[in-house]
Amino acid sequence: MKKLAPDSKRLARIIRNFKKKRVLVLGDLMLDRYIWGNVSRISPEAPVPVVQVHRESSCLGGAGNVAQNLISLGASPLLVGIVGDDEEGRWIRRHVLNNRGVLIDNSRPTTVKTRIIAHHQQVVRVDWEKKSIVPAALEEKILRLICHEKYDGLIISDYSKGMVNASVLGQVLPFARKKRIPVFVDPKIEHFPLFSPITLITPNHQEAEKIVNHSCRTDADVERAGLKILSLISAVYLIIKRGEHGMTVFEKGKPPIYIPTVAREVFDVTGAGDTVIATASLALLAGATIREAASIANAAAGIVVGKIGTATVTPAELLSSF
Repeated sequence: MKKLAPDSKRLARIIRNFKKKRVLVLGDLMLDRYIWGNVSRISPEAPVPVVQVHRESSCLGGAGNVAQNLISLGASPLLVGIVGDDEEGRWIRRHVLNNRGVLIDNSRPTTVKTRIIAHHQQVVRVDWEKKSIVPAALEEKILRLICHEKYDGLIISDYSKGMVNASVLGQVLPFARKKRIPVFVDPKIEHFPLFSPITLITPNHQEAEKIVNHSCRTDADVERAGLKILSLISAVYLIIKRGEHGMTVFEKGKPPIYIPTVAREVFDVTGAGDTVIATASLALLAGATIREAASIANAAAGIVVGKIGTATVTPAELLSSF
């Protein structure tokens, strides 16, 4: 397995080329809500901490966080997905830079993940959601929008809430192939067989284990899993995200490449996968090789896990990391 050091000057040129890349982001939208506080005692009612709340905050989650990462990196995304007819859905529509792709589904609530944070650690997470297939009328509007917009690449951000399904993928992927639009996927394993043909797929090591039905703890395990995954779907590139062990990068017909993690201190891994798919996709669109794209995405992930909450990364932060 190769371990290669990237050319920092060339990576800097690639990062500068992120600007104004047009990317359509299709996926599950959600609101990430945070309750921040401190813990000084245990509840007398049950063996749980009592959090004294200091403040609350909200941000775009799921596919929305992918779009926010693209914006932070200088690109121009169009976010496509659905929200409920509720205050949380209206919050999302107000805070999306261009909300013409954010449609309202009256049959479901907006997905909301509420995290309680105390002393830089997540105490508990509470989810409000309804997982169901998008109604046919909304799906038709979404597909029409995807077919009529102009963009350099398509990111599919699957959180298995219903936006990404067999019907949508069965129409979007052939269209992208016909138009030669690169497709980049952050998958959930429920839909893994449907992601074909695509340019890049980025499962984490737990997802890879479930796809291939064996452990992915060692380099050899991961290498075997990567080759198996590339035999199951038509993908040009594969990045297996391995947390503190970095990434392993695959390209058909070439030896796997191992990229060690660059995270100095991990505070919160929330949204790190969104940062990886956004950054790697932009890098490939900007002319990077898959090794260079993975190196840049790895650096970006190392930056965001050092922040608390759903976070993004800037070109300046990336450039300084090299």
